[in-house]
Amino acid sequence: MEISEINIYPVKSLKGIALSEAVVEKGGLWLDRRWMLTDPDGMFFTQREVPKMATVHVEVTSNGLQVTSENGEEMSIPSEPDKGHRQNVTVWQSEVAGLVYNGEVSEWFSDVLGRKCQLVVMPETSKRHVSKDFDNGDDIVSFADGYPLLLIGEASLEELNARICKRNEEDADNSVPAPLPMNRFRPNVVVQGSDAFAEDRWAKIRIGETIFRVAKPCARCQIPTIDQNTGEFDGKEPSRTLAMFRMAKQVFPSDYEAFGLTPNSVVFGENLIPENSGGTINLGDAVEILEKR
Repeated sequence: MEISEINIYPVKSLKGIALSEAVVEKGGLWLDRRWMLTDPDGMFFTQREVPKMATVHVEVTSNGLQVTSENGEEMSIPSEPDKGHRQNVTVWQSEVAGLVYNGEVSEWFSDVLGRKCQLVVMPETSKRHVSKDFDNGDDIVSFADGYPLLLIGEASLEELNARICKRNEEDADNSVPAPLPMNRFRPNVVVQGSDAFAEDRWAKIRIGETIFRVAKPCARCQIPTIDQNTGEFDGKEPSRTLAMFRMAKQVFPSDYEAFGLTPNSVVFGENLIPENSGGTINLGDAVEILEKR
């Protein structure tokens, strides 16, 4: 088994960047979800509410970021705001201090997305912990939903796509193209050479110099139903098919409560927490299973 994709999403819910290598920090891959868009009160929002976010391209520059709208409008963003202000921002149930970009940067995003918003960056001094049920005391995360990395196996998506295709044939439903691409699920790490859903049973893995705890299955929302090229909701798949065979009560009948899941949570992919930082993961790196559930 080896790594076939490495992705970061510097601005939460905007378009991702494929990499050949990435440094693993305590809070996730370098620059992954270090920036985030919020409303003026500091409440985060994502493609769930604004699917058009998927169409905004992001590039890493020597000074920060360059973002481009689907219409070709560009904005350069410094690593931290020159005249920003500090504000507590909220991601789900957690609150953490961020630095707000005042002026033209936040105005650019408000114009592009059609709603009043502001860009914030997480300074190095801010520490946001993962869920207390999975926190060993110093486990932190950036602006990701809850955990530093998301891993998915290629074979898992292949199995899902096969089931979607079969269901569409049975229903004579040609409205959903198959196969669905991996970017619908926005993983950081993709593994090739494993069996379908083998990652469900992993508890600890090693990639390069880094050891990761496989903390919990990822409960999926409606973002995978959004076409990441058009920024539009694209029907009921893959949620409809996943709900047939990937509910937590089906996949983890004895463990879903320990994972903090509801019985009907739909799970796909696994959340990782690095146990050591500073190492680099590369495309082609072997994935070694150290412990199983």
